[in-house]
Amino acid sequence: MTRSRPNTMYRELLIEIGCEELPASWLPSLTRQVGERVGAQLAAVRLDCPTPPEPFGTPRRLTVRVAKVADRQTDVEETLTGPPVRAAFDADGQPTQAALGFARKHGVDVARLSQVDTPKGGYLVYRRRQRGAAARSVLGGVLAATLRELTFPKQMHWDARLDDGRGDLLFGRPIRWLLFLFGGRVVPFVIDRTPGAVAPGVAPIRAGAVTYGHRFFAKEGAPGRGFRVASFAEYRQGLRRRYVLLSREERRARIDQKLMTHAKRAGGVVGTAGGESSLLDEVPDLVEYPSVVTGRFPKEFLALPDEVLKTTMIHHQHYFPVVTRRGRLTEHFLAVTNTPRDNVRAIAHNAQRVLVARLRDARFFWEADRRAPLSSRLDRLDTLRFHKTLGSYLAKARRLEELAGRVAREAFDADEQAGHAARAALLAKADLTTDMVGEFPELQGVMGGLYAREDGEPEEVWRAIYHHYLPIGVTADAPPRPLDLGKAKVSWAAVSLADKLDTLVGLFRVGEKPTGSRDPFGLRRQAHGVFRILVDLPELTGLTVRPDLGSLLQMAEELHGGGSSTEVYVRLLPFLFERLRYVLEQRGYDGRNVRAVTHQISLADIRPLDARRKLEVLPEFTGSADFLQLATLFKRVRNIAKELPEDDFDTSRFGISSVSSIDEEPAETQLREELERRGPKIDAAVTSGEGYRAAFAEAARFGPAVDRFFTDVLVMVEDPALRRRRLALLKKLERLILQLADVSEIVKEAD
Repeated sequence: MTRSRPNTMYRELLIEIGCEELPASWLPSLTRQVGERVGAQLAAVRLDCPTPPEPFGTPRRLTVRVAKVADRQTDVEETLTGPPVRAAFDADGQPTQAALGFARKHGVDVARLSQVDTPKGGYLVYRRRQRGAAARSVLGGVLAATLRELTFPKQMHWDARLDDGRGDLLFGRPIRWLLFLFGGRVVPFVIDRTPGAVAPGVAPIRAGAVTYGHRFFAKEGAPGRGFRVASFAEYRQGLRRRYVLLSREERRARIDQKLMTHAKRAGGVVGTAGGESSLLDEVPDLVEYPSVVTGRFPKEFLALPDEVLKTTMIHHQHYFPVVTRRGRLTEHFLAVTNTPRDNVRAIAHNAQRVLVARLRDARFFWEADRRAPLSSRLDRLDTLRFHKTLGSYLAKARRLEELAGRVAREAFDADEQAGHAARAALLAKADLTTDMVGEFPELQGVMGGLYAREDGEPEEVWRAIYHHYLPIGVTADAPPRPLDLGKAKVSWAAVSLADKLDTLVGLFRVGEKPTGSRDPFGLRRQAHGVFRILVDLPELTGLTVRPDLGSLLQMAEELHGGGSSTEVYVRLLPFLFERLRYVLEQRGYDGRNVRAVTHQISLADIRPLDARRKLEVLPEFTGSADFLQLATLFKRVRNIAKELPEDDFDTSRFGISSVSSIDEEPAETQLREELERRGPKIDAAVTSGEGYRAAFAEAARFGPAVDRFFTDVLVMVEDPALRRRRLALLKKLERLILQLADVSEIVKEAD
């Protein structure tokens, strides 16, 4: 138990960890972490802070400001329980050794102990109050624990340690200075150097009131020439004067504004169709005071495919392309720099020089690769290993050729597209042998599609190759869009599914599967892609078919030699259903509803498109009284129906139409008639994959009849024939409702 002290004073806490440049990809996570860790440690040491920590990050610093932190810990009162009263005193009321030992343990007299009554009787207790310590005496531990708990993608030994008995301090980059203020005064803290690990004379890092501005453009930027601060307001203002924008949002807004201004001067706009948005999210973490320079490259390079130009500029150089208002690339580009002034022309010239060199390489690869058709590269795929057990990429290409054709014919019922799908699948991996993909691996698939187009392959083929690695995202608006696919909607879906299914089945077959922390083959991503296609199949392809998971897996398994499908399914199906549920939950569907509609008697019978359609209408019913009544009772239905094994349930003998109505209870008759009336409508919806709203409405109306059945009818009677008839009735109900969902998942069972 804790209690606040009266008249608590609050002061500002400011911590800055100055270090060597942190990678941009690390900074968002580290900024969030440092705020969370400081907040958690303040709570752990009982320092009240009415305002939450505010974290900030730049490439050279991690900062936390807490506007109000109590100047003392909260007091602690705790009750320590001792021996029972009956054992603590003898018949004369004198303390026994049990009472004396308990008092001695806590350093008090027996007279200071109290008694409390409990359901088990009276006990001796000692109420101890611990006065809170001054905040300055415990804040060092807060910072030490924070430094220890920060996690990095890669840690480094930099010959430093904390005086907490836990050995060396591992950190992502060497720490160069510490700003540590509470109420404007420095909190003592030292990061010492590991003895013998550094050159003699290297001083430890001591916390102070000094920080540093921009490495190059602040006069105080050199080591030992920082500036003093006493508050966060002084700190933030001083950094701004020295070319450091502490707020990431401010840096991003400045970049955005300067990009628009420079693009307009160049006669265009900043491109938005490629990776520019993700680049705009990244560059604020590369700079402390962003500026933008404009460069240009010779127009002759515009003859290269846009994909090559954008990959070179965005992914390799972190430059923003400038496009016309119609989206056509221009010869201009924009570079975000960490140089607020001086020598802008030289910076732009150097950026141009580097980019042009990269573009010359790209043009050479483009021209060299086009000298031979894509199909001529198939034999070279035999030199690239897909997996040590599964063979080369040529073997995979041959499997994909057959599998994609079968998916188009058998799963999609699109015979006219089967040839295009097979051709695209055969060529899909051929670009792995090209010089361009060797230099720009980000363009796998894309370059294959472009080279196939140059070779005169039909649109249904080259577009399928171009997009076959997609989808990656699981949301409905993640690429590809139907417009991007053109005439290749069906062939693309067949090739993409074939590629992912072949990888999943093949790798699970040879014992490769992801663990909690490792997924080296990206199998989760592959599964997400499979379900994104199947869940959105009508929108992506215009098809009306609803492929089931089992038939697709069987096709892939047969091409790997078959013979062990049961063994593979035991490992693969639980993994796939976990991924399907993830994809559906990412769409915003309630987790309980997702579990309900993805429950099947046979997991391989799941149709992902049907699952989505059920989820679209299920929320309309989950609040109705009748449906909740059925959902609550359905757990009991399933438990009792287990008494009739699946193998013993022969619908020809125990089906509803053939059950004798002699000696039926009225409640039994009512449930049978409800099944006869509503069953065909539910069966029709499940068979067609449409009309699930009406099907759930019919299911909801079972609630009163099931409730009456359990109230009036004893199922487990001694008469075997009667018991079997009633079990068959419940089994029929169970199978009927499970075609829609395991509705018992929708409500929690009462304790």
